[in-house]
Amino acid sequence: MHEPAHPSPQPDAPRTVERRLPEPRLISGVYGLVLASALAAALDSPDEQTSPGSDALWVLLTALAAAAAHGYAHVLSHRMSAERGGLMVGLRAMIAEWPVVAAAVPTVVLLLFAVPGWWTEAAAVEVALVVNTLILAGWGVWTARRAGRTWPASLRAGAGDMLIGLVIIGANAVIK
Repeated sequence: MHEPAHPSPQPDAPRTVERRLPEPRLISGVYGLVLASALAAALDSPDEQTSPGSDALWVLLTALAAAAAHGYAHVLSHRMSAERGGLMVGLRAMIAEWPVVAAAVPTVVLLLFAVPGWWTEAAAVEVALVVNTLILAGWGVWTARRAGRTWPASLRAGAGDMLIGLVIIGANAVIK
C-alpha cells in the first residue's frame, strides 16, 4: 500500500475553553447584598421613629445569622452524607460564609452615617439600595467573565443581577 509523503492534515482536536465556575464567595456576596438591601428597605418605615443605629445592627445580626445558618446547613449535609469531620469541619463551613456578612457592610456603614445626623435614615437606605444594586451589577459581570463568558454575555449577567436590586428599589417605593 502506498502512503502519502505528507499525511493529510488531521482536524484540530476540539478546543476546550477552561471555564471556571463562579466562586462560592461571589455567590454568597450576592446573597448578602440582596439580604442587606431587602432588610434595610423593610426596616425603614416612614410611620416609625427613625433608628438608623438599630437598623444597622439588625442588618449586621441578620447577615451573621444567615451566614451561620447557611454554614450549619453545610454541616448537616456533611453529616447526612456519612462523611466524618466533626466540629472543625462545621466551624470551617460556618466561617466560609463570611462573604454574606462582608456584603452587608456597605449597608451597615451607610446606615451608621445617619446616626450622627449627617443625613436621614431614608437617605441612607436609598443610597445603600443604589450602591448595592451597582455592586450586584459589577459582581454579575465579574463572575460571568471569570466563568469564561464573552463581554456581551457578561453584561447581560450583570444586568440580570442588577435587576434584583431594581426590584428591591421598586418594591421599596411601592410598599412605602
